[in-house]
Amino acid sequence: MEKGIFSREAVLGAIDEYNRLGPDEFRATYHYGPARDYVLVYEGRRYDSKAIAGVAHKYEHGRALRNDELSGGKAAAVAWLQRAGFQVITLRNPDWAWDEVVLACALTAENGWKRIDAPDPRIVELSAVLQLMPIHDVAVRNEKFRNPNGVARKTSDLATNHPDYRGKRTNCGTTDLKVIQAFIDRPLEMAAAAQLIRAGVTDGSLGEAPPLPDDELHDFEAPEGRLLIRRHITRERNRGLRQRKIEAVLRRGGTLACEICDFDFEQVYGDRGSGYIECHHVVPLHVAGEGPTKLTDLTLICANCHRMIHRHAPWPTPKELRSLVLPGSPA
Repeated sequence: MEKGIFSREAVLGAIDEYNRLGPDEFRATYHYGPARDYVLVYEGRRYDSKAIAGVAHKYEHGRALRNDELSGGKAAAVAWLQRAGFQVITLRNPDWAWDEVVLACALTAENGWKRIDAPDPRIVELSAVLQLMPIHDVAVRNEKFRNPNGVARKTSDLATNHPDYRGKRTNCGTTDLKVIQAFIDRPLEMAAAAQLIRAGVTDGSLGEAPPLPDDELHDFEAPEGRLLIRRHITRERNRGLRQRKIEAVLRRGGTLACEICDFDFEQVYGDRGSGYIECHHVVPLHVAGEGPTKLTDLTLICANCHRMIHRHAPWPTPKELRSLVLPGSPA
């Protein structure tokens, strides 16, 4: 018997037995507990996904899997059931992402770092915006995802964990604390970033940037959030813009040397490095809107300097980084 290999008919057999026995007797018969994270949805009813997957093996291979023989998570029971063509939904909503907390924090700050109750129109509006954000896949959301009650609770967590709050603090995650500190350190920039995120989510423009893998995003640190970073990187990697910037520099008699450290790929690598240079969008994340990118918004730099700019917030300007790399050199 190979775990996870079963047909749709085998799952339907387990579902039929679940319906005949009832949830409690079905679980007791096969020694499974109630689902805690995921449930299978079929014809409008919910079923314990792990138990159904385990019992589906009986209809396929003659023996049900014990509770300790499989995981109920996304990599095992959930994936197996989805592969058989069934819908599985989560019972728990995903943790708040940085960008979501930025919007909630901006609203809390506007309210004088005080909680805002669920019926408040501002909370209702923010709830709708959060549900539009292109961060969490619909499959990992439940019916209470970022509803007004949850958003109001988040403003309470943020308000009671502000350093100036003197009452009893509620539970607060690491991300919440970091975003609070970002708003304390850079209030105008963070408020501007929140406005850009909200506008980009509302008009759909932030959903157009292609997603980036987590391991790549780890190289970019910016309190303004991942959605604005995605837009920033998309602009930097626009081949047409990059080529026009290169052509403009060459027309002025310039060379394709890094504007920070003077590294020239062609000088070092010969033909292999000819014409190669990276583009950096110099307009800060909290300022860059949806207007067209101008060539003056771009600077040509080497890959090393590019990574060093993005590595820690706040990002230095090319001029600031050049003064560090080549102290005393003309900017």
